[in-house]
Amino acid sequence: MSERPEQNVFVLQGGGALGAYQAGAFEALHQQGVEPSWLAGISIGAINSAIIAGSPYEKRVENLRSFWDMVSSGISSTFAPHDPAMRRQFNSQSALMSAVTGVPGFFSPRLYTPYQLALNPDSLISFYDTEPLLQTLENLVDFDLLNDGNTRVSLGAVNVTSGNFAYFDTMRTQITARHIAASGALPPGFPPIEIDGHHYWDGGLVSNTPLQYVLAATGIETDLCIFQVDLFSARGAMPKDQLEVESRTKEIRYSSRTRMNTNEFAKKQLARRAANRLLDKLPAEFEDDDDVRLLRSLGIDYDVTIVHLIHRRAAASFHASDAEFSRASITDHWKAGYDNVMTTLKHPRWKGRGRPKDGIQIFDLAGHDEDRH
Repeated sequence: MSERPEQNVFVLQGGGALGAYQAGAFEALHQQGVEPSWLAGISIGAINSAIIAGSPYEKRVENLRSFWDMVSSGISSTFAPHDPAMRRQFNSQSALMSAVTGVPGFFSPRLYTPYQLALNPDSLISFYDTEPLLQTLENLVDFDLLNDGNTRVSLGAVNVTSGNFAYFDTMRTQITARHIAASGALPPGFPPIEIDGHHYWDGGLVSNTPLQYVLAATGIETDLCIFQVDLFSARGAMPKDQLEVESRTKEIRYSSRTRMNTNEFAKKQLARRAANRLLDKLPAEFEDDDDVRLLRSLGIDYDVTIVHLIHRRAAASFHASDAEFSRASITDHWKAGYDNVMTTLKHPRWKGRGRPKDGIQIFDLAGHDEDRH
């Protein structure tokens, strides 16, 4: 069993309006004294990460609340029908209104005037202007604190012209509002963001989760406890109509990398520990053998605990839930994240957990699944 200290890493997936689930999850973790040493996010996960890291400790939840109250102020009533069929209709109308009028503090629809079409190249490749988001971030985020504080921040984006994945990491980059907006610049709705002569789109085009980036990091001297806060579930029911097909397709597309990365990493950790046990039985003269060095390089030395917190589709969800910013839905998502964290932290198996015996252990206690190791 490891005797190294353990640091908390919050890994926040992309998912638009569903990102309120991450805010609720953070509120519960914050209340229980679980604070991140490292935040890694993509798209809305990047926005939440930046607000958390760029806020004083005592204002982190308050600033998250300010952001989510702002973006849900277009349809600010908390009343919504309880019947699932009527609620889906309500949600559909809400998403349509956001598409037509934009989302306060986030994005606004473009006015296709001759001036815009002639002189603004972004108007030809995007439907919305994200200048409101840049202003919101400037108002809510203390960028000196974000870049020079004790919490590492890594935000994923993709280079438009090369197609290469890129991470803006405070270990080597001074992050600005433009870096955050770049991570969430999902085409064709949002324009690419230019940074240092390169244009970037939403990192979710390549991978919707930063988990692989965290697990591939070098120079780690502590064990990691990773809270993987996902907005799309890999598991779901068989669709019954075309709208449910769209919902299920989106869930599979945006959750697959999490499942794949976790499974591959678990296999590598198990192989490394088995190889080390076997190699320790070899005579000392084999220590410098090339094959021995190769086997010892598999996996990583430190132990990893992964806690899955997954937003699971409610009965009233529909294919555009990630684009539906009504106050009622944002409140529901926030509460779901808060409740799932509290369920996890109160679970007997979490409270009685030890360090991983084979380099990794995985929990999904809020989803009532057994941890796999």
